[in-house]
Amino acid sequence: MRGKRSRVTLRDVAELAGTSRSTASRALSGTGYVAEHIKERVQAAADRLGYVPDVSARTLKGRSSGVIGLLVSDLRNQFYAELAAGVEHTLSSEGYQVVLVDDHGSAERAVDAARAFLAMRADGVLLAPVGRGATELLVEHGMPVTEVDRRSGVRGCDVVTIDSRAGARAAVDHLLALGHRAIGIVVDETFWDTGRDRLKGYRAALRAAGVTAGRRHVLDLGHTARSAQEEVWQFLDAEPTLTAVFAANNVVAELVWLELKRRGVSVPDQCSLVSFDDLPWMRMVDPGVTAVRQPVFAMGERAAGLLLERVRRGGGGRSVSVVLEPELAVRDSTSAPRG
Repeated sequence: MRGKRSRVTLRDVAELAGTSRSTASRALSGTGYVAEHIKERVQAAADRLGYVPDVSARTLKGRSSGVIGLLVSDLRNQFYAELAAGVEHTLSSEGYQVVLVDDHGSAERAVDAARAFLAMRADGVLLAPVGRGATELLVEHGMPVTEVDRRSGVRGCDVVTIDSRAGARAAVDHLLALGHRAIGIVVDETFWDTGRDRLKGYRAALRAAGVTAGRRHVLDLGHTARSAQEEVWQFLDAEPTLTAVFAANNVVAELVWLELKRRGVSVPDQCSLVSFDDLPWMRMVDPGVTAVRQPVFAMGERAAGLLLERVRRGGGGRSVSVVLEPELAVRDSTSAPRG
């Protein structure tokens, strides 16, 4: 059996490059002056040896770890992939590495991830909170934090969100303007402020139009509903008079779309559909799905930018809250009700 390979040290790199250890350190870290040809020689030596900087040692010396934690709730949801892309775009240009963790919507896993980020001495953390625990833990330990997409209400961190209530109201106002009155909503996360705000926007639009919608018009699937497709089926069965459905995010929009197609329901002739979130598949299907478009990539960029500002000032300063505006993209899945 081959023995375990010993860790390559900065001294090894310096010896191969023919420089002092301090010169090799400056060349690899980008701090202090080193002639360009020497930088190239040191980097070539590091690449040849497979040198990996000791992040914990760097941090103990008071230097940046160069690592930012990103905690999201469900990587199966394309929303979070786009969000992560925006975050990485900003942070990589500033020389940071992003460590991405999926907590699967679990507050306990979120706290575990927060502990891991603290243990690796990350320079800061971006997270879509599922509760207060992870944010509180990070803030209490002086970690610079920016929440994105949702807010926990914990002080001492920045927040970037979308105006979910306004977006939901715009979607339902659109249906009302077409003449719909029997409008249902399917939502799956009312225990988070995003889902609650979308439900509030739905109800506010109906109330302003003088339309009464009972509880039977609201289907709350819950974040981890195992029988979501069956619940959508039962909901549509129980409410055959619905002429339109507002799906409160892209996940439930797909469930509703598939169920309507399975039943042979013509969209929009028999039932109009609006989604909160605009994904590529919504532009590819026939008819295209009317959707509330979120600037998700820009949300990730803005959140990363706010976090970098907080990192640079050592985590202090007043908290900043940024609310981005959604936009309604009208396509052919909505029309006036027939009959």
